[in-house]
Amino acid sequence: MKTSLTRHLAAIAAALSLAAVAVPASAIDVDLVVKVAPPAPRIEPVPAPRVGFIWAPGYWDWRGNQHVWVAGNWQPQRAGYRYNAPVWVERNGEWHLTRGKWARGDRDHDGRPNVVDRDRDGDGVRNRRDNQPAIPN
Repeated sequence: MKTSLTRHLAAIAAALSLAAVAVPASAIDVDLVVKVAPPAPRIEPVPAPRVGFIWAPGYWDWRGNQHVWVAGNWQPQRAGYRYNAPVWVERNGEWHLTRGKWARGDRDHDGRPNVVDRDRDGDGVRNRRDNQPAIPN
């Protein structure tokens, strides 16, 4: 009984300590912030394309107290999604890492985000300003 109660209280304490961690608004999309700049990206040969997969390039991750290279790898394609590669950005002397992730918005499956306001007919006028967006001038 005493051991069960101790485990239960320890689990509650752990959950409460995690809930009390505040996340700054500027870090919502950022996975990691460090003071040490990452080394220059390594040049990796990209293998020949594989049907049904996209190449996720390698990047410098932060593990322990140092940058560690994570080699590129094949990711299975996800219909309707695009892959955003990991990226480091410097702001005010701090380095912010956003790790690679899948994002909605690739309806045409070309691996790039879809532009909401396109020039569908190629006449140089954006669709929202074009009276006939499907008919070239």
